[in-house]
Amino acid sequence: MQEIKGRSNVRSLKDFKLSTLLELTNAINNNLPEERLFATFEYILKDQLNIGKAAIYLRQDNEWKIPLKYGIHKADLILNIEEELRAVSDITVLDTGDAGSNQSFDVVIPIYHQSSPLAYLFLGDLDEEARGASPIIKHLSFIQTLANITSVAVENKRLEREHIEQERVMQELHLASQMQEMLLPKVLPNNQFLQVAAHYKPHLEVGGDFYDIIQVSETETVFCMADVSGKGMAAAIIMANFQANLRANLKVERDLQQVMTNLNDIVWDNAMGERYITCFLAKYNRETRALEYVNAAHPAGVLVHKGKSIELGQGCVGIGMFEKIPTMVQGVETIVPGTLFLCFTDGISETENAKEEQFQQKEMMKTFSAAERLSIEEVNAFIIRQLDGFRGKNSYNDDVALVSCRFV
Repeated sequence: MQEIKGRSNVRSLKDFKLSTLLELTNAINNNLPEERLFATFEYILKDQLNIGKAAIYLRQDNEWKIPLKYGIHKADLILNIEEELRAVSDITVLDTGDAGSNQSFDVVIPIYHQSSPLAYLFLGDLDEEARGASPIIKHLSFIQTLANITSVAVENKRLEREHIEQERVMQELHLASQMQEMLLPKVLPNNQFLQVAAHYKPHLEVGGDFYDIIQVSETETVFCMADVSGKGMAAAIIMANFQANLRANLKVERDLQQVMTNLNDIVWDNAMGERYITCFLAKYNRETRALEYVNAAHPAGVLVHKGKSIELGQGCVGIGMFEKIPTMVQGVETIVPGTLFLCFTDGISETENAKEEQFQQKEMMKTFSAAERLSIEEVNAFIIRQLDGFRGKNSYNDDVALVSCRFV
């Protein structure tokens, strides 16, 4: 009779374990939210195993969080998981006489995921009369399995959310990249008055750099090089709006200062100071050979003729930095035939070498002067080669945009 009773208890215990595992796995397979998974696990610990107190410390986003706790007070909480559990690598019965904030618990069960501690389960007030002699101590491995299943399921949910978010960001970047590509001019002037070439390389999939060359009249051409603060879809939308308003303004307005003022009003209304645009805007009249320009906190355009360089730095603050532009100065230069004109973004001027020296401080003007003797098709490639040689093994930290023009 005793043997039959023993076999019955074993069968009952096996049935209990199977039904418990089934209950938990069903909850996971039904894709229940994390709160429901931990509620199911709490029910198993509290109502089926009669464990008086429990807490799970789960590592999420490099922080230890407590998604499950019952029967404990604030004073029972573990204050420093990393420090207090450094030596715990297996199920450990705690010495309640030891100092430390975990002295109110009887057992700690570590849960590992990919060789790193993912969670710690603390148990206390164990009911040693439930389900036979010393059931909790005897079946801690089973409890560890349940905790592992729950914690890993929650971690997988987190990773899945992270993956979905990454996919969403990548899709957004792809759309922004397509939008940005559509903004850049497909055909550049190359005639008896102007020879123009451009180079653009985003640092990430989507950058904030933008350039445009616009024929505003039979004799006038406008050059724009701009850089919107930030990246991604928001920057792409602001830049698309900026280009549309730039072109709309240039249809009715030829004064560059008034164009800059109008653009500032629009960017401020749209971004309220949260985003701004640095911009170099220049207008060339082939009859008068005058190059008028306004530089809005952007790297200055450069004119090169017979080895001498002139930086075009006069202008104002960035577009959208302030509700109203405080002061503005418009510059003008008379262009000699054969002059090389370069405008670019800070991805070129601020590229650093191994000594943390910037290109503009050491090599930029020398490189621009050397490029003067080249055909317009070769100028940009030469500058980029010199830039690559200057930075060495350093990577680019920003987008690179460059427009070169030779005035015939």
